[in-house]
Amino acid sequence: MSNDVVISTRIRLARNLKDFPFPCKLNSQGREKVIEKVRDAVKKSNSPVASDFSFIRMSELTSSQSVSLVEKRLVSPEFISDTDGRALLISKDECFSIMINEEDHIRLQVITKGLSLEQAYDTADKLDTLLDENLDFAFDEKLGYLTQCPTNLGTGMRASVMLHLPALEKSRAINRIAGNLSKLGLTIRGAHGEGTEPKGALYQLSNQVTLGISEKAAIENLKNITEQLIAQENQARERLCASIDIQDAISRSLGILRSALVISHDEALKLLSNVRLGIVSKQITDVSTETIDKLMLAVEPATLTVALNKNLSARDRDIERAKLIRAEL
Repeated sequence: MSNDVVISTRIRLARNLKDFPFPCKLNSQGREKVIEKVRDAVKKSNSPVASDFSFIRMSELTSSQSVSLVEKRLVSPEFISDTDGRALLISKDECFSIMINEEDHIRLQVITKGLSLEQAYDTADKLDTLLDENLDFAFDEKLGYLTQCPTNLGTGMRASVMLHLPALEKSRAINRIAGNLSKLGLTIRGAHGEGTEPKGALYQLSNQVTLGISEKAAIENLKNITEQLIAQENQARERLCASIDIQDAISRSLGILRSALVISHDEALKLLSNVRLGIVSKQITDVSTETIDKLMLAVEPATLTVALNKNLSARDRDIERAKLIRAEL
């Protein structure tokens, strides 16, 4: 099953308003005008989705709340680095979000479970159409959608899948795979994108080419490569999980998670990754991958802090993290 390997799918569209400079050239009044225009465009639409969005001014969030949004992949690290003149529209289920005044005026994204590129794109396209009805996007007949960074010109679309690749990681095949992927217009990185290290064997695979290729072709290419990676990971898992040492590591990981009183973020992700491998290889039958996927997000430092709604020292956080994991498992 693809969902044994693919945790989630994300489609992101970059758009800019025709009559405004890019955000990096906007003053505070200009940024505020862009925020109001995008907010009004969602409000005025006839779509039932519009009523599902909450509006957040980034400057009003605490540091933990902002970082938690990054941990959930709802916003980019760059978006929270300077919160002035930036806002977020987000759906109640956190599947849809619109960053306003990041690198571009609009960064619209849709996140779905498992491998569901067509479904995610269809939803993103509908939200894009909803905005386009009330906004005038910067578009060129030859270059497509105009964006601040040339690498986003054309479709303005970045499609990505979140992969759990413990077997390929343990067999040290990732570096070779990454080199081959770059030749195909794709890149594989840590779970939070560019500049992030993979933890818990979580990787983000995404398209790099947006100019001179249609959305459909980009999605088809990403889907084909993802399916090849799934096959490689599954083959590597069969070989890996035949080892008594790996079986032992999986059993020990579950035992530690069910009994530890203090656990760090990195250790938690490593052990949860081992348990997830044990579940999909049928060694562990009393825990679901859904539980593990939920925990991998819930144990993130800022997300844990926000959930408990209190200031925590690093030590307190490690204690609360262990408590949460024991309760769930």
